[in-house]
Amino acid sequence: MIPLRFATVSEIRAALFDFGGVISTSPFDGFARYERDHELPENFLRQLNATNHDTNPWARHERNELSFDDFCVAYEEEALALGHAIDAREVLGSLSGALRPEMLEAIRRCHERLRTGLITNNIATMTDDPDNNMMTMVDGLFDVVIESSKTGLRKPDPRIYEMACTQLDVEPSDVVFLDDLGINLKPAAAMGMTTIKVVDATAALAELEKVVGFPLS
Repeated sequence: MIPLRFATVSEIRAALFDFGGVISTSPFDGFARYERDHELPENFLRQLNATNHDTNPWARHERNELSFDDFCVAYEEEALALGHAIDAREVLGSLSGALRPEMLEAIRRCHERLRTGLITNNIATMTDDPDNNMMTMVDGLFDVVIESSKTGLRKPDPRIYEMACTQLDVEPSDVVFLDDLGINLKPAAAMGMTTIKVVDATAALAELEKVVGFPLS
């Protein structure tokens, strides 16, 4: 159970958001489709990415330590070692999601009153094409954008949260942070951030509204 810390309304000076699973629908939906289409065990890809989660090919590619081609080779070899063949390019291609308009409106309203930041584990090859890059659709909503593929750090490394606070010019206790993964929220909560796990977007926004103390819709 992740210990959650709730700041008082007056303490919150910044709102920090994850992208996939928060601003957009979950990338795990794409994993599930790929698994169904290729008759893989349920949650096989999530298990793959959770094994050696800081040093596996997916993590290294999100830190831009592996080229796209090297990632594909290593990722496919890792899957085979666990008993199943995959096509790494197809897996990445399955990760399209839809933006959540209600979350974008909430971020816009936060941006009017608070410092706002985006902190995302992503892959450089998925942001190279501006016509197929959802990151371009949130331009102007954030004071700070931190991408793992550009910084060489990824959640849940505490240094990426420290970087966000430094760039936002706030203390961790000033921040509310939304992410869909408990593993990413745990170090933020340990630093003193107020954390909200996004399982259901509507419920998460209701919780965020209570924390910031102003309407988000």
